Amino acid sequence: MLAKPSKIFLVDDDHFCRQLMEHSIRGLGFDNIQTFDNGASCLDALIEEPDIIFLDQMMGSVSGTDALKAIKRFNPDIYVVLVSGQQQVQVAVDSLKFGAFDYVVKDEQLTDRLAAVLAKVEQVQELLASRQKVKAKSKFLSLFSL
Repeated sequence: MLAKPSKIFLVDDDHFCRQLMEHSIRGLGFDNIQTFDNGASCLDALIEEPDIIFLDQMMGSVSGTDALKAIKRFNPDIYVVLVSGQQQVQVAVDSLKFGAFDYVVKDEQLTDRLAAVLAKVEQVQELLASRQKVKAKSKFLSLFSL
């Protein structure tokens, strides 16, 4: 799995769903989890540099889509996953267009989907790390070529 020190934000105005997600993610070995009941509080805490944000789509004053846009302006490298009880294709498409890493539907398979998303993030991180190593090696070798 991911490097366990990854900082994860969970943003959902539904207390039960927020607790379910937190319990599920802690069960996967992640301890650095911060929870928020609204998008504005999450945005205020971005200075804490989370690695992954699970963001509810339908919240009070700040929608998930609006929060997603603000998060990506602040730091485009944060993995943002929109979580919604809605199965609207257009909302999913728009969230991906605005930079979401994934879109997860709240249903009876939510905990399995959270684990799958975290595994996907790990794969992407490993791929990026291996590319960085290749670039560094290539750069180093180019210093000695004529």
